[in-house]
Amino acid sequence: LIMNGEKHIIKPYTAFFIPAGCPHEYYSTDESWDTHWIKPSGKSCPDMLKALGFDKPKIFPLPKEEITYLDHCFRCMNEALLSDKVDGNFRASGYLYSFFIELSRLATKGKGSVQIAPAVTKAIAYIDENYMKQTGLESISKAAGVSSQHLCILFRQTLNCRPMEYITKRKIQAAKMLLAETQKTVDQIAEETGFCDSSYFCKIFKRFESITPSQFRSIEQAL
Repeated sequence: LIMNGEKHIIKPYTAFFIPAGCPHEYYSTDESWDTHWIKPSGKSCPDMLKALGFDKPKIFPLPKEEITYLDHCFRCMNEALLSDKVDGNFRASGYLYSFFIELSRLATKGKGSVQIAPAVTKAIAYIDENYMKQTGLESISKAAGVSSQHLCILFRQTLNCRPMEYITKRKIQAAKMLLAETQKTVDQIAEETGFCDSSYFCKIFKRFESITPSQFRSIEQAL
């Protein structure tokens, strides 16, 4: 890997992050070269990457015994994009958040940073799959393999919110993408993102975004 004019030898089970606009090239020196790559984009992407410590070039080893969940997120993103031509991109974006949270944990492991508990990553994966359904704390806790009380403590420690609040944020995130990138009605979007009705959806959306769904769509379309 040549990045910013510096040459690096990439060993097996090594990850590297290249910020947008950073001059680079990489190539194999033998026939065993195998890469899995992701190129995230979107208006919220720079802020998300910076918050997780990916605002500068990074090269770091991946513990071979701890990449199972990372690989799971990668496969789920790929399958979502290939199998669902309508909403696959929205589903893949959910897995992307989980992927980068886990990648950040592995990148900073052993450096005194806060570690993401496996129960939290399991809960996030479950929420990404089921946020559009009437999902309760009990089912999330069961998927995470811990008690509801313990899961709430873990979420507060790592994400500074409760599991059910995280679900609502996930619903709003999906709704914003649908409002910006589709012509679906507010009623349709409310139903697809798991809100009980459109009036409740509009109330919660305004609470989080300070504007109504229709106002948000108008702003996005004007950009």
